[in-house]
Amino acid sequence: MNKKELDINLWIIALTSFAVYGIYMMIGSRLMAFCKDSSISVWPRLFAAAAMQFGIAGLGITIVSILRNEPFTSFGLVRKNALKAIGGTILCFVPYILYIILSGQFEKYEPLSIMVSPDLHKAGIAATIIGTLIIAVFWGFFEGFNYAVISNIIDRRYPVNCKLFSWGTLVCTLMGILFHPMRFDLLGIIELITTFIALYGMLIIYRQTKNAWGCVFAFMLIWNAI
Repeated sequence: MNKKELDINLWIIALTSFAVYGIYMMIGSRLMAFCKDSSISVWPRLFAAAAMQFGIAGLGITIVSILRNEPFTSFGLVRKNALKAIGGTILCFVPYILYIILSGQFEKYEPLSIMVSPDLHKAGIAATIIGTLIIAVFWGFFEGFNYAVISNIIDRRYPVNCKLFSWGTLVCTLMGILFHPMRFDLLGIIELITTFIALYGMLIIYRQTKNAWGCVFAFMLIWNAI
C-alpha cells in the first residue's frame, strides 16, 4: 500500500472518530441520562451506548478494512504469538494495576461491566449473557483493536527501524492518555506514568509479536475492569 493510501486511511479513521465524538459532545449529557434511566428497557440503552462507542473506536477501522479489503487478521488477529502477546501485555500493565490498588482506587474487579450491566443482570441469565457479549465486542474488542490498527497504519506510513520505538506506538499512547482523565498532583503524575508504561508497552508488544490479542485482552479484562 502506498503512502497516499495510508494517509487516506488515517484521515478516514480520524474524521470518523472525531465526527462521532463531536456528536457525543453535543448529546452526551442526554445520552448518559437516557442510558442511566432504569425505567426504560435495558436494550435500547445498551444499543445506544454501543453505537456511540463503536463510532468512536471501531467504525473508522472497519471502514478502512472494508475499503482496502484488508481483513482484521492482517492486523494481528491470529493465533501465532497470542499467548506471548497477552503475557507481555499483562506485564506492562502491572505498574498501573499496582498504582490503582495502592492508591486506594480499587473497589472490585468488574470485567465487561458498564453502566447498564446491573439492569442486564436483573433481566435474567439470557439478557446477561447476550448483553455481556455485546459489551465484550464494543468495549473490549473494538476499543483494544482500534489501538493496534491505528498504530499499524502509522508505522507503515512512517517506518522506524527501532525495536523499542515507533511513531504509531507513541501517537496511540498519547491518544489514549489524552482521552483519559488527568490531574497533576503527585498521584496524578504517577497515574500518568503508569498509564504511559501500560499503553506504550502494550503497543510495543503488539509491534514485536505482530499479534493484536494482547491489546484486546488489555481492554477487555484489565483497562475497563479495574
